[in-house]
Amino acid sequence: MSPAGDRIYITNHSQNKLITFATDGTLISIFTDPEFQLPRGVHVTPSGQVLVCGYSSYSVIQVDHEGRKRLVTLVSKTDGVSSQISVCYNTKTHQSLVGQYYNNKINVFELQKLFQ
Repeated sequence: MSPAGDRIYITNHSQNKLITFATDGTLISIFTDPEFQLPRGVHVTPSGQVLVCGYSSYSVIQVDHEGRKRLVTLVSKTDGVSSQISVCYNTKTHQSLVGQYYNNKINVFELQKLFQ
C-alpha cells in the first residue's frame, strides 16, 4: 500500500504483471515488461518508491508511483541475486534487503545514492 493509503500494489506472477488499484477498487494501471518475469515481492518505501522483485528475471526494479513504467533496475543477476521473492528498503540504513528462495539467503545492498 502507498504511504498515503490511496494505492494498492499487487503482483500477478503467472501473468508477469504489477497491478495498481485505488483503494476504492478502481484499476489505475497494469505494468508489464518483457524483462520482468514472475514478479513476487513488492515494497513501497515511506517516500512512495515502489520496489518489485522479478523472480525469474533475477532483478529488483523501481517503478513509478502509479505503477505504469520502470524507472530503474536496482539489483540484477550480476549483483549475485537469484530467485528473489521479497524486498524491503530500510530508510535508516539506506539498504535494500532482498530475500531469495532457493538458497534461503538475504542479500543486503547499499542504495544510499539512489534514494537521497
